[in-house]
Amino acid sequence: MNKRAKIAEPEARATIVGSCVQLRIDYEQSKQLPIGKSILSDVISAGGHLWRIAFYPHGRTVADKAEYISILLVHISESRSVRARLEVSIMGRDGKPSDIGRICGTFEISEDDSLGWSSQFMKLSDVEKHFLTEGHITFTCTIMVMDDSAIPVPPSDIGTHLGLLLDNTDGTDVSFTVDGEKFPAHRAVLAARSPVFRAELFGSMAEATMSSVTLHDITPATFKAMLRFIYTDELLAEPKPADSSIEMFQNLLAAADRYALDRLKIICAQKLWEKVSVDTVATILACAETHNCHELKNKCIDFFSAEENFKEAIFTDGYAMLVLKFPSITAELKKRVRA
Repeated sequence: MNKRAKIAEPEARATIVGSCVQLRIDYEQSKQLPIGKSILSDVISAGGHLWRIAFYPHGRTVADKAEYISILLVHISESRSVRARLEVSIMGRDGKPSDIGRICGTFEISEDDSLGWSSQFMKLSDVEKHFLTEGHITFTCTIMVMDDSAIPVPPSDIGTHLGLLLDNTDGTDVSFTVDGEKFPAHRAVLAARSPVFRAELFGSMAEATMSSVTLHDITPATFKAMLRFIYTDELLAEPKPADSSIEMFQNLLAAADRYALDRLKIICAQKLWEKVSVDTVATILACAETHNCHELKNKCIDFFSAEENFKEAIFTDGYAMLVLKFPSITAELKKRVRA
C-alpha cells in the first residue's frame, strides 16, 4: 500500500537544470482542484527573466469541461520586451520523456504575461492511462528566451568535464579501496567539495600521507554514487525495483552526512520523502534521525501523526525497530495522534 496523508495544498517541486525544469505533481491531490485553479512551481530564472510554470489539472476554462489539463509559462519579471519558446514533455512510466504531449511554440509575452497551452494540452484520461506513476505525473519544461541582440551563452558544462576527469585516471593522486574495489580520485577535487575530505587529505591525519585509503562501513555502490556526485553534482540513475532505490538513498544519505555533503544530503532526503508510505515511513524516519536529517525527520513525523497512517504503520517491521532504537520518537508520535 502506498497511501499518503492528505494535505491542504498539492505540492509541486521544481528541479532546475539550466533552462530545463522538472515539475512533479501529486496527481491525486491536484484532482481536487476546480476548473481554472492552478498549481504554481517555484520561481524559475531563465534568460535573465523570472518565470513560473502553472499547471491546471482540470483546464483553465469552463469550455474544457474538466476533460483536459493545461500548462502555462507565467512571466513575472517587470520587463515586457521578451520573446520566449516553451517546450513541454511528460515523463512516461519508464522514466523517460515521452513524445506524446511534446508541443513546441514561440510566443511573445502579452499583457497577461503568460504563454503556453491554455486549453487541451492533454486529455485527463490519457494522463491517467499512460503517465500516472505512483500517484504522480512529471513534466519536463524547457524555457528558451530569444534575444537577437545578445550572444548566446551555452549552459555550464563543468560537471561534464569533471565527470570525464573522474572517468580518466590521469592526474589522480589518491585512491580508495572499498570492500576490495579500488576508486582513483583527485585530492584537490575531494577537498574542495567536502570539509571532511579536506581535513583527512590535507590535514594532520594519517590519510594525508597515504596514496591509498581503505574505507569501512560503506559499500562500493554507495561510494561510487557519492564520488560521482562530488565530481558532477548529479546522481546516478535510480535502481529498480523501488525497494532497492530506498536502500540506496538511505545509504547515500548516511555517506553524505559522514562527509558533510549538505546538498547531497538534502537531495537524498527529498528522494526518500517521495517514497514515504505507511509501509516505509518508520524505516525512513529512523534513517533521518540516525543521520541528523531534520527536514526529513519532521516530514515523516507529520505523515506519521495522521491517525489513519499511524494505525497502519504501527504493524510494520520498521515501526518495531523504531520503537527499539528511538523510543522517545515513538512516544512523541503517540502523543500527537492522541492529541
